[in-house]
Amino acid sequence: MPPRVVVLAGINGAGKTTASRELLADTLRIPTFVNADVIARGLNGLNPEGQAVRAGRIMLAQLHDLAARREDFAFETTLAARTYAGWLASLRAAGYEVYLYYYWLWAPELAIARVAERVQSGGHFVPDDTIRQRYSRSVQNFFDLYRPLADLWEVYDNTHGSRRLIAFGSIDEELIVDETVWHAFQRSCRRD
Repeated sequence: MPPRVVVLAGINGAGKTTASRELLADTLRIPTFVNADVIARGLNGLNPEGQAVRAGRIMLAQLHDLAARREDFAFETTLAARTYAGWLASLRAAGYEVYLYYYWLWAPELAIARVAERVQSGGHFVPDDTIRQRYSRSVQNFFDLYRPLADLWEVYDNTHGSRRLIAFGSIDEELIVDETVWHAFQRSCRRD
């Protein structure tokens, strides 16, 4: 069986970390989950936001180390940047299977509210403007950069706190489960 890399994607507050617990351990049996937020809290539990850049570097080093050892692993990202596209393409070329799970919310305001709740519970803060900027860019990058690299992809509507599959597919196949929500997901993408 080829090694697998699992990408848990979606805007801040979409529920990636929460979904990872069941998906990675129970469903996919992926032993290693690399999360920059957890790394940042480990570096400075009182000010994890101040450790974001350092945590990101540590995360990248861990990801590259796992890939060099050809291990199965997972990580989470907003997909708001192109950071991982080239690297995932090279992993595929080296025999990795890429699984992409995207958790979507109907509006950036919901993400902002969820992040605020997380902060009240001791979680890390993300500025409202950053969330708004990332929201449509994340969906755009899903379509333009990351979905074409995925051997398997699934998109969930996580607006109401319980994941609801809206579409899934592979590199050359797309199956829509909920047309209405899928079209709303597509429209939430900004085409620059």
